[in-house]
Amino acid sequence: MLEKKILRREFLGKRAAVPRDERDRISHELIKKFTASEIYHAAKVIMAYASTPDELQLKELFNACFADKKVLAIPFIIGKGEMQAVEVPSLDALEVGAFNIQTVKLELRKFIKPAKIDCVIVPGAAFDVHGNRLGLGGGYYDRFLPRVVNAKKIALAYDFQLVDSLPTEAHDAKVDMILTIERSVYHEGY
Repeated sequence: MLEKKILRREFLGKRAAVPRDERDRISHELIKKFTASEIYHAAKVIMAYASTPDELQLKELFNACFADKKVLAIPFIIGKGEMQAVEVPSLDALEVGAFNIQTVKLELRKFIKPAKIDCVIVPGAAFDVHGNRLGLGGGYYDRFLPRVVNAKKIALAYDFQLVDSLPTEAHDAKVDMILTIERSVYHEGY
């Protein structure tokens, strides 16, 4: 869908233009907001993405999960458009993997069944107030999220990434909640 490609490019350009100090400040505030939530406190197993330099930085969330004795997982790419959840036992267990994204070292990989995951922090280029997500174009989360039936799907986003409406297709996976500095939005099915 051409409209989605154009919007994706626009939002990713805006995201890349955020200065590092502002990105770090917003990341800190959003993680503080999320870790104060009932969803975080109730979750035993949290899956989050390993941040690229342009994304909100989640290392502080990883450290909170370790400190609070939660099981932390990140995506592990197993094929084109397919991923699994792999446990992160510590930050020392990470190395640079596919797409220049951190992954768990081979000898430490322990996969987690999707049904065991309580909460997924979902990346995206943009989100709308109905829980729709404009992903990064690979379809990984659109295929994975329907398998985590028990999990709350949460987006941490810049304020400019939350819009009134996005174009969608039948296969697009939604999120349950979007947190920005200014807003907390729950979609209707939450």
